[in-house]
Amino acid sequence: MPFFALDAVDGDARAGALHTPRGDVPTPAFMPVATQGSVKALDSADLKAVGARILLANAYHLYLRPGADAVRELGGIHRFMRWDGPILTDSGGFQGFSLERLRKITDDAIVFKSHIDGSRHAFTPEAAMRHQRDIGADIVMPLDICAPADSPYAEAEAAMRKTHRWLLRCRDAHANANAGEGQRLFGIVQGGVHQDLRRKSAEFIAGVGFPGYAIGGLSVGERKRDMLDAVGFTAPLLPAGAPRYLMGVGAPEDLVECVARGVDMFDCVLPTRVARNGSLFTPTGRVNIAAARFKRMDAPIDGGCDCYACREYSAAYIHHLFRARELLAYRLATIHNLRFILRLMEEMRAAILGGRFAHYRREFHARFAPPDEGVRRDQKRKWLAAQARNRD
Repeated sequence: MPFFALDAVDGDARAGALHTPRGDVPTPAFMPVATQGSVKALDSADLKAVGARILLANAYHLYLRPGADAVRELGGIHRFMRWDGPILTDSGGFQGFSLERLRKITDDAIVFKSHIDGSRHAFTPEAAMRHQRDIGADIVMPLDICAPADSPYAEAEAAMRKTHRWLLRCRDAHANANAGEGQRLFGIVQGGVHQDLRRKSAEFIAGVGFPGYAIGGLSVGERKRDMLDAVGFTAPLLPAGAPRYLMGVGAPEDLVECVARGVDMFDCVLPTRVARNGSLFTPTGRVNIAAARFKRMDAPIDGGCDCYACREYSAAYIHHLFRARELLAYRLATIHNLRFILRLMEEMRAAILGGRFAHYRREFHARFAPPDEGVRRDQKRKWLAAQARNRD
């Protein structure tokens, strides 16, 4: 059976499946982020209950603590965290961007100063492959250079070229290490928001050939329109028979738009991070559960949601937990937001299979207001009226 197979295409939107030794992953797919081997506030049973099929962990953070060798000695990441589905690991390349003050990029490596104890660690392409092999991920990523969104053209081009050189070293190290049957190495396209660089990068990486292709270096501070334009330009340049993974994007409205542009896989900390701050997804946009209007709302956050938090608890109770700073608040909010995102992926897949994705996309945007646009008054009135009916 091939690693990836397409089941349907509707416009540019695609429905397919990853086939891995640890289970199949229907696409479009969203990977909850378990940076240190844990999705914050949830355990593996919670993740299965919300519908997660694949997780993302971070090789850099696991290398620092508890150590990639320790994870290997304890049976690998799946046994360590008691997750029997597939896991993708990021290489540490993004930390070369996000930890700018704690790293130095040389021709050979990203040299990090540990945020834990100040010790120094050199991540070469070969080391990145070795750490991910020790961790035991199903899908691994090469070490790349993610240039800031405001990088001059020359800097974005230099980052792209170094990413290409390191990619070849990662490929060779991965092949020579006998990484284990079923472990897949993806390629990563860089180039910032510059179309000519994105084209060069996509052509280079497709020419090398990988079982999957990631679009990196986006959602790092550029305007949303620039991000969407870059995705729409890049995705069609990648081989149609392989999965396309957009790294670090997870807002509901962005997921819909990027699926419309031909992306199959996503990861992002946003749904879990905003949940811990009391920002919860609803069909019309985000709400702040700590707001006074929820104090006596004896109905779920979302009456149409099938998550554990909405089935068992009122919005008033979760409001109380946040106001009282009870730890249960973070678990219930995270369960809700992840289920919202994973149900969104399920709905988009069904719409693509049914040939009605364009209609689904229009309906989504008609009701869902991104945070920077606010919730329109008529949507808000209808939403509150529906919640009032659910109290009866």
